[in-house]
Amino acid sequence: MIKNVTGYFFVLFFVCFSFIAHAQQQRFPKPEFETEYQMPETSSPMPRAPFMEYVDVMVLILVMGVTIWLIFKKRSRKGIFWVAVFALLYFGFYRQGCICAIGAVQNLALGIFNPGYAIPISALAFFVIPLLVTLFAGRIFCASACPLGVIQDILIVKPIKIAPWIQKTLGLFPFIYLGLAVLYAATGTDFIICRYDPFIGIFRMGAEFHMIVLGISFLLMGMFVARPYCRFICPYGAMLNIGSRFSKNHLSITPKECINCKLCKDSCPFDAIDFPTEEKENKPVKSDTRRFLTYAAMIPLLVVLGGWAVSASYKTLSKAHSDVSLANLLIANPEKMSETDNLDIETFMASGRTLEMLMQDATLVQEKFRKGGWWLGGFIGLVIGLTLLNQVIYRRRDIYEANRGNCYSCGRCMEYCPVGKPDHPYHQLDPKNQNL
Repeated sequence: MIKNVTGYFFVLFFVCFSFIAHAQQQRFPKPEFETEYQMPETSSPMPRAPFMEYVDVMVLILVMGVTIWLIFKKRSRKGIFWVAVFALLYFGFYRQGCICAIGAVQNLALGIFNPGYAIPISALAFFVIPLLVTLFAGRIFCASACPLGVIQDILIVKPIKIAPWIQKTLGLFPFIYLGLAVLYAATGTDFIICRYDPFIGIFRMGAEFHMIVLGISFLLMGMFVARPYCRFICPYGAMLNIGSRFSKNHLSITPKECINCKLCKDSCPFDAIDFPTEEKENKPVKSDTRRFLTYAAMIPLLVVLGGWAVSASYKTLSKAHSDVSLANLLIANPEKMSETDNLDIETFMASGRTLEMLMQDATLVQEKFRKGGWWLGGFIGLVIGLTLLNQVIYRRRDIYEANRGNCYSCGRCMEYCPVGKPDHPYHQLDPKNQNL
C-alpha cells in the first residue's frame, strides 16, 4: 500500500513541479500610454459579432446532435468520422480554436470570483452544453465536436498499449490541471489552458516556436499513443469523464446481446473496453477488505495534507501573477525602477501606482493563493484518495463493454461487432452465426 501511495505522489510531484516552473513566466498587460514601442501583432482571432457567436453555438449543437443520431441509430463509425472532420475544419481552422469548451472553465471561474467580469454567453454555452449532453449520451463532445481531440484522433496510425498503472497515474493529472486552471483564473493571474494549448499554433498557423514544437510533438506522439492530450492532460475531459459515468445512455459495442466473440477486444486504441471478469477476480479476500478500509480512512488525511502542502506553496504559485512578479523584482532590485528600457517597469511607472501600492496588491494576490491553495490541495488529495479506493472495488462483467468514463464514443468498436451484420466476415466462417 505504501509503495503504491509513494508512486502516485512521486509522479504527481514531478508533473506538478515541471508545470509550475514553466508557468512562472512574466506576463504583463499592454501599456496604456504612448511610447515609441510598437506592440507585435498577435495571432489571436479578431472578436466576432454577437450573432456569429450564436452561430458557433448552433453549430456545436448540430454537430453533437448528428453524432448522437449516428451512434444510437445508425451505428456508423464512418459517419462520426466525417462529422468530426467538419468540426475540425470549422472549430479548429476556421474559428482558430476559439471559442473552446476546454478553456471556457476559466471564463466561468473568473466570472464567479471577479464580479467585474461578465462571462460571455457563448463561452458559458460551450461549457455547459457538452456537460449536459454527456449526462444523457456519454462523451459525444469528445467523439466529434472537439477540434483538439479530433486532430489527434485522425492521425492515429499504430496505437500501442500502455501499462494500466501508468494510465491510472497519468490519468490524475487532468484533475490537477483543472484545479490549477481554476485557481489561476479565479485569482486573475492567467488562462493557462489557453496559454499552453498545444494545437492552437497549428489552428492559427502561427505561434511561438516552442508551442509549435509542442503541438507537432503531441501529434507525432499521438500516432502511437492515441489521444495523449485527451487522456493525460485535458482538464475538461476530466469533467466529462465523471459526467459520462452517470450518463443515462452510452455507446454500446453491440446493438444486442454480446456473444463474446472477442473481435472487439483490441479495437479501442484508448484501452477503454472493459473485459469480462473471471469468477476468481470477483471474490474479495480479507486483504482487499483491509485495503479498502485503509484507503477510505486515508481520504480525509490526504485532503488535509494536500490542502496544507499546496497552501504552503502559495508564494511560489503566486509568482505567475504580474503584480507579485514585478513586486519581487523591484524589491530585490530597487535600482531597476529607473530603467527606461524595461517595458514592464515603464508600464508600472506610467500607471501612477507607487511601490507600496504594488506591494499591497501583491500581498492581496498572495493571500488569494494561500486560501485557494487549501481548496486546490484538498481537491487533489480527494482525487488521489478516490483513485486508490477504486483499485480495490470489483465489478462483475460478463461481456465486453465500453468503459463509460474513458470511452470517447468514437465508434471504432462498433465496426468490429458482428451482431446484426450478415455481411460481417465473422459470419462467413460459420454460417450458423448469420442469425445473430
